[in-house]
Amino acid sequence: MSEVLFWQQVHKGVFHKIDFDRQRIIGNFIVDFYVKKLGLVVEIDGSSHDEKQEYDAKRQKYLEELGLRVYRITDFDVKNNLDIVMLELENYIVREYSEKPPWLSATPP
Repeated sequence: MSEVLFWQQVHKGVFHKIDFDRQRIIGNFIVDFYVKKLGLVVEIDGSSHDEKQEYDAKRQKYLEELGLRVYRITDFDVKNNLDIVMLELENYIVREYSEKPPWLSATPP
């Protein structure tokens, strides 16, 4: 259910015109959501992940070795705090993917 709620917020570019894929196969794994342009995987962790910490860690390591970033959201938060989840995802994307301001990359005189 939480994946459906999240999907309603991001499908067809309604979330800042970002193209999200749902249930995308990457290697031997299926990720909940994937933004190819950003190399971003969004995972919604629910009770099905409770006994799979080792599997999730192996999976995340594999994805990160491909140069992907993994952003995790809890099932509880999607169901109970969806507005905050979307704001935090927006802030994460701005923070992690925005170009540095020109004054940070400029060579000192």
